[in-house]
Amino acid sequence: MGETLGFAFSSFIFFFIGVEVLLGFARFFGLYVVVQERTCRIYTLWGQVKGTIDEPGFYFLPARLGLDALLINFFGKCYVVDLRLDQEYLRGVPVNSEEGAPMGIGVWYEMYISDPVNYLFKNTDPRGSLRASVSSAAVRCLSNMKLANMLENRHQMSRTVRAEVSPQSHQWGYKVGSVYIRKVHFRDRGMLREIEIKVVTRLRQVTSAIRQDGANQVNLITSSAERQAAVEFAKAAALRPQIVGGALNEIAEEPEIVQVMFEILETQRLLEAEGADLTIIPAGGRADGMINLLSSLPSGSDRPVQPAQPLMPPMPVAAQPRMPQG
Repeated sequence: MGETLGFAFSSFIFFFIGVEVLLGFARFFGLYVVVQERTCRIYTLWGQVKGTIDEPGFYFLPARLGLDALLINFFGKCYVVDLRLDQEYLRGVPVNSEEGAPMGIGVWYEMYISDPVNYLFKNTDPRGSLRASVSSAAVRCLSNMKLANMLENRHQMSRTVRAEVSPQSHQWGYKVGSVYIRKVHFRDRGMLREIEIKVVTRLRQVTSAIRQDGANQVNLITSSAERQAAVEFAKAAALRPQIVGGALNEIAEEPEIVQVMFEILETQRLLEAEGADLTIIPAGGRADGMINLLSSLPSGSDRPVQPAQPLMPPMPVAAQPRMPQG
C-alpha cells in the first residue's frame, strides 16, 4: 500500500512539474513553438531572415527552419508581430477650399500589417510614416475643392484619400483598410461667428415666415367661415317671414285664437315698454273728473293740469217764492 502511494506521488510530481521543465528546455533550445492567432513570428540569424510563421498552431522548428532553429535562441532573434486590425483618427488636418476658406478635416482610417518583414526592416517608424502619408494625401487631394463639395461629398473624399495612400503604405508593410472623412469644420473663429449670425438670422426669417403663413391661413379659414355663416343667416332671415306667415295663415283659420293671440302680444309689448305710462279704464266707463283728467294729460307732460269741465251742466238755482206784502 505504501509503495503504491509513493509511486502515485512520484508520478504526480513528474507529470505536473517534470513535463513543464522538459517543455521549457525544449523551448529554450528552439525545438518547438506555439504561434497564437493573428500573430506572426519572424526568425533572424546573423542579420538574415531565416523564416516566418504567420499561421496559428504548434510547430516543430527544426522541421521548418532546419538546424538554424537550434542556434536562433542563442545567436539570433525572434520577432513577434501583431497582425490584428488597428485604427487611428487624425483631427483637424488643415486644408483650404477653392473659395479660400480655412477648413479642418478629421480623417479616420483602419490599417493592418500585410508584410511583417517590410514592416520590421524597411521603415523604423511605419505607423508614424503612415500617419504622415494619410495627412499629406488629405491635404494634397482635398485642397482647392469647392466648399459645397467639401461639406457634402465626404464619401468621394474618403475614396480619394484611400486610393492615394494604399500603394505607398504597402511598401512599408502596412495596408490601409477603410478611410472615412468624419468631420469637416471651419478653423477661423471669426468666420464661425459670422456663419452663426447668418444662420440665426435665417432661422428667424423662416420662423417669422412660418408664423405669418399660419396667421394668414387662420384668417382665411376664419373669413371663409364667417362668410358661410353670413350666407346661412341671410337664408334663415329670408325664410323667417315665410315660416311666420304660414303659421299665421294656419292660425287665422280660427278667429277666436287669432283674437286672443293678438291681445296677448299687445299686452306683452305694453309690459316690455320702458318709461311708458299705462292708463287703465274700467269696463263700463266711469264718468268722473279723475278719468277725464288722466285722459286729457299727455304722457310725460309737466304742464299744470287744467281743471276738467264738468260732465253734467250745473243745476239751476230754484226760484224762491215771493212773500206777499202787506
